[in-house]
Amino acid sequence: MITEPESLQTVFDRTFAGIVQVREAFTPQLTPREVGTINSIATGIAKVSGLPAVGFEELVKFPGDLLGMAFNVDEAEVGVVLLGEYWHLNAGDEVERTGRVMDVVVGEGLLGRVIDPLGRPLDGNGPVAADERLPIERTAPHIMDRAPVTVPLQTGLKVIDALIPVGRGQRELILGDRQTGKTAIAIDTILNQRDQNVLCVYCAIGQRASAVAKAVATLREKGAMDYTVLVVTEGNDPPGLAFIAPYAATSIAEHFMQKGRDVLVVYDDLTHHARAYRELSLLLRRPPGREAFPGDIFYIHARLLERATHLRKELGGGSLTALPIIETEAQNISAYIPTNLISITDGQIYLSPSLFELGVLPAVDVGKSVSRVGGKAQRAAYRAVAGDLKLAYAQFEELETFARFGARLDENTRKIIEHGRRIRACLKQAECAPVSVPAQIAVLLALTAELFDRVALDQMPDAEHAVQKTAANIPAEVCARFESADKLSDEDRNAIIEIARQALTPFQPKPEAAAGPKPEPASKAKPKPESKPALESKARAEPDGGSKPDAPTGLTAEAKDKS
Repeated sequence: MITEPESLQTVFDRTFAGIVQVREAFTPQLTPREVGTINSIATGIAKVSGLPAVGFEELVKFPGDLLGMAFNVDEAEVGVVLLGEYWHLNAGDEVERTGRVMDVVVGEGLLGRVIDPLGRPLDGNGPVAADERLPIERTAPHIMDRAPVTVPLQTGLKVIDALIPVGRGQRELILGDRQTGKTAIAIDTILNQRDQNVLCVYCAIGQRASAVAKAVATLREKGAMDYTVLVVTEGNDPPGLAFIAPYAATSIAEHFMQKGRDVLVVYDDLTHHARAYRELSLLLRRPPGREAFPGDIFYIHARLLERATHLRKELGGGSLTALPIIETEAQNISAYIPTNLISITDGQIYLSPSLFELGVLPAVDVGKSVSRVGGKAQRAAYRAVAGDLKLAYAQFEELETFARFGARLDENTRKIIEHGRRIRACLKQAECAPVSVPAQIAVLLALTAELFDRVALDQMPDAEHAVQKTAANIPAEVCARFESADKLSDEDRNAIIEIARQALTPFQPKPEAAAGPKPEPASKAKPKPESKPALESKARAEPDGGSKPDAPTGLTAEAKDKS
């Protein structure tokens, strides 16, 4: 049966009927928009008027999808920090409120990515796969939500893990002059977190593009990008991006911490962060204080680092460990920003330019470095091994300074200096070469047992490497005690020392060399012939053939009788 085709008029009637039905069901909704205008533009900031209801740190939108953050909320105008390139803006352009505060994307999709503080990808690998956002400014966990720091964060650096231990949930400051190896310590710590169930967030604040590229290349080469997120602002970026970078990185880390993960955050470095904030504050006409920094410069770092903590088990038991970096000028650790950070953090690792110039790398000054929390989290095996190491090293440094004046040293002092030189040689370490826990304990036990004292200084690197290789021969049950709170027994110590002694056997001096040159026999020793003038003077001085000694003072009794 063939049906007749539908007429065109019928199709039109049915279509228009549907349009009328939709039009009658539609209820228009008015969305209020608050639009202002730009009054003036300066370096990284803009003065805006016509936004009476804008809030502090609220995002505002400029032409070209440029975002800004309301920073100064005055009665007549609003000071806005620009978060991107602003050369296309002009006075009189429109600016619109967004109704939300500054936030950043978070989630597992960020691992292995390089992003800016706004969450935009910088690595050319496409958009970031994340559907959750968190504000960059968040309240720090309350005191009752925190748990003590009990688990160590192994850096892979012997001098830090043994003498200045860091715990998970601690804030440990790294400070020193420029080009002394501060970033290298942070990168080595990130590399050592492989297979340690620790995620890492590296925040580069105002760094050179070449330095950031080098860090990214190192992390990629060593396979560390699988568990690392990089938040990057370069030196030519606006100061607003440098200011929000550490807060964005902390929010990314807090997301993982609230999931029960252990996270490490590196801020490299907060000196640039403080300078960016000073620049913004001066441009916004905030009153300057010491070194032209605004009065709340302490607060911007305190509220940032207070978010690093270890949560209770009821809240997941995650932790956030912070490693802020500060650059000093001419070794002046008592400057404004360094003293602020020292008082905020739980300890500091000071890098000395003098040690750096001597080739002692990492150039950690043990005397000026301290960890106020990590000692409680340090493993019992480390505490037993490295207990006297710091004292012996401090004694060596004092005696070495004293010995430079050419003073005569007794045997005990000379022994302390030689032992200290071996300690310093063992604490040296190459870059990007973290050392495992068993290898570290084997080297430290050999040091405390003075097994290295008979090894020549030029052979110390090879000798130490040999001890590290033989650490694989340590019994499995002993290695298991390294990771636990159990102390090393005397049998364990003796077993490790014996393994280290066997490894050091090829580096011990041979008995002939140790005995020194043999003295010549008395029969072969020939007296030195005396010259003729010397013989004549000797004959005049000893008229009696030298059989009797001269009287010390006065005349002899025979001479008195003759007189």
